[in-house]
Amino acid sequence: MSDDDASPAAVLRSLVARAVDADPASLDGRIERIERGDESDAEDAAGTDALTPAGRLAELVGEADSVVAVVPRFDADLAGRLNEALAAAGSDAAAGGDAAAGDDEDDGESDAVSGSNAPRAVRVVFTGSASDRLAGATGAVVRRALADRGVDAYRHGGASPVAVALADDRAVVGRIGGDGVAALLWTDDPAVREWAAATCRRYLDDAEQVTGG
Repeated sequence: MSDDDASPAAVLRSLVARAVDADPASLDGRIERIERGDESDAEDAAGTDALTPAGRLAELVGEADSVVAVVPRFDADLAGRLNEALAAAGSDAAAGGDAAAGDDEDDGESDAVSGSNAPRAVRVVFTGSASDRLAGATGAVVRRALADRGVDAYRHGGASPVAVALADDRAVVGRIGGDGVAALLWTDDPAVREWAAATCRRYLDDAEQVTGG
């Protein structure tokens, strides 16, 4: 079966396998993946849609302390989900810092040791059509909104066939089309993490920072 005939999740597995020089089948026990339309693509017991590709991506980003990502396309649904996840993460961090300060108001080192006040590091390289969102008449509004969420945004003049992210030590790969996130793959596998990190570094090196810094 060619990639053209395969499901979005199978295409992601094949792409990652080629990137790390592995047999696609050998990745099955090392990765997790989901695609839109799966039986699991439904409301979970908590009544949320975190098990959809877009919902799971937002969840992975929101729970990480450090995120670097390459995004080739940015639809309104995904933007809204990530905005909510980042806002919630920022609120949780602030609440944790307040609690730590209240526990020991006389010890200024407690927050530094616990890390409760440590800022989240989120860097996103927008490439392809996503890069256009940072320019034009609405670009300033988008850049300001990203900065307000603590996101350092970068513009890249090229393109990427998939979204790639490193959320803490977890590699995340997404296939994003005109209808949003069609499939998502995530893993703690060292080889895939190394590839994801190298990919993000390569795009960052060739990108122009437009917020933060």
